[in-house]
Amino acid sequence: MCIFCQIIEGKIPNKTVLEDENFLAFEDINPQAQKHILIIPKDHIVSFDVMPPKVMANMTTFIQKVASKLDVSKEGYRLITNIGDNGGQEVHHLHFHLLAGEKLGTLV
Repeated sequence: MCIFCQIIEGKIPNKTVLEDENFLAFEDINPQAQKHILIIPKDHIVSFDVMPPKVMANMTTFIQKVASKLDVSKEGYRLITNIGDNGGQEVHHLHFHLLAGEKLGTLV
C-alpha cells in the first residue's frame, strides 16, 4: 500500500489543512517553501496521465478552497504535479504540491 493511501486510512499521521469525502490536503513533511501542502485524491490514482477528467474538475475546486483557506490566492502560489519517473514522481499516487508564502523563483 502506498504511503498516501496509508495517510488517508489514518495509519500515518499528518497535519491536515483541508479534507472532504474525495480529497485530502496536508502539510509536506519536507517543505520547500514557507507553505508547502500536498493535495491528493482519496482514490488511488497513479498519476495525472490517468486521472479521469471529472475527478480533475472536482480536484480543481478543492485546490482553490485550499488556496483560499491558506489565504494565498491574491499573493500567488505554485501548483506542481510530477508525472512518472522521468518527471520526478517519487510516490505513485497522484498529488499536487502547493507552494506559497514567499516569492518563489522562476523555473524556466
